[in-house]
Amino acid sequence: MADPIRFSGAAERNREPILAMLRQILPSNGVVLEIASGTGQHATAFAAALPNVRWQPSDPDDGARASIQARATQAGLTNLLEPLALDVERHPWPITTAEAVYCDNMIHNAPWSASLALLEGAERILGPGAPLILYGPFLRHGVSTAPGNVAFDADLKRRNPAWGIRNLEAVSKVAAIAGFVEQAVFAMPANNLLVVYRRTK
Repeated sequence: MADPIRFSGAAERNREPILAMLRQILPSNGVVLEIASGTGQHATAFAAALPNVRWQPSDPDDGARASIQARATQAGLTNLLEPLALDVERHPWPITTAEAVYCDNMIHNAPWSASLALLEGAERILGPGAPLILYGPFLRHGVSTAPGNVAFDADLKRRNPAWGIRNLEAVSKVAAIAGFVEQAVFAMPANNLLVVYRRTK
């Protein structure tokens, strides 16, 4: 049988900088829903580092969920929950409540409709004051945050014209409609941003 565990070099490199920010942002306990968990590297690392929260990974891809589950089995963490088959565009989501939502490197690898669905779903499951945390490359005022992101954006659009690096102002505008206020934007390594929204109503 083939080894189901997948590996991402980018996930390995950005794990510690993201974790340092999550320690400051996440609630001290409760469920953190991770959208598009991919290989499961972040899920296992963050659950291990944050033992008082229950980390809920999810991914629409069967292979990704197999990788997450295999990593979880190896880690033996009681606060790392079984991965959910969650596609942000299929409502209702298979989870009804959480204390935070974390989404890493998804919205540029999906059509704009996925960003809208992410906000809609987060609105349904988060309570007032709860954080929605997005990580990845963004445009600001229509301009790339780094020259390297220009080439990355072009490559994404070559692969799928519906993909591409999103304008942060556009994301924040639709987030406000969904009941989220942009609280903070942090510059991160490799020309990425970590954006924190808070549920307002």
